[in-house]
Amino acid sequence: MTGRPVVAASSAELKRAQIVDAARDVLAREGIAACTARAVADASPLTKSAIHYYFRDVDEIVDLAVAAHLQAMLDGLRTLAARHDDPEQRLRVVLEAYLQTFAERPHAAFLWFEHWIATARRGDTGPTRRMLDEVEALLGELLGDLPGPGRSPRPLLSWLLGTVVAQHARPVTAEERRAEVDDAVRRFTSEIGPTGYPRS
Repeated sequence: MTGRPVVAASSAELKRAQIVDAARDVLAREGIAACTARAVADASPLTKSAIHYYFRDVDEIVDLAVAAHLQAMLDGLRTLAARHDDPEQRLRVVLEAYLQTFAERPHAAFLWFEHWIATARRGDTGPTRRMLDEVEALLGELLGDLPGPGRSPRPLLSWLLGTVVAQHARPVTAEERRAEVDDAVRRFTSEIGPTGYPRS
C-alpha cells in the first residue's frame, strides 16, 4: 500500500497550527522574504520535512499566517467596538484604532502590502481578496448599525487603505489622525455620499 500513513485529524490540525503560529512569528520579525521552510522549522517544534508534509508549499503557510495576523487584528477591533453603544462612535474608534495600529507598527503594513504583491506575482489573488472581504465585512457591520440609508463599505475600505499608505509617507500626530477620522465619519455617514452625490 502506497501513500501517506493515516494521521488523526486532531494531531494533523495541531501540527498545522503550530507551523502557522511559527510562520506568524517569522513574518512579524523578518517579513515575507525571510519566511522560508527552514526559518519556520527553526521557529517551531517540527522539522523542515514535517512542514513539507503538512503543507503544499511555503506560499500556503504564508497565506494562512498573514490571514491569522489579520483575523487577530479584526477580532481586537470588534472587541473595541463592542465597548461603545453609539454606532457612530463604534465606527470612529475602529477607524482610529485601525490606522493607529499601522502607524505604530509600520512593519504590519509592509507585511500586508508585500503579501498582496507576492500573491499577485504568482497569479493568485484569492488570499488578498479574502482578506479584503474580511475587512469589508467588519466595515459593513459598523455601517449597517447606523441609521438611515444603506451604505456600501467599499469606499470606506478604499479610504482606509489609502490613508494607511499616506500616513507612512506623511506621518501625522494622534490629534491629526483623529481629525481625519472625524472628517471621514462625517463624509461616510452623511446623506451625501463621499463622492459628493446623494446616496441612492
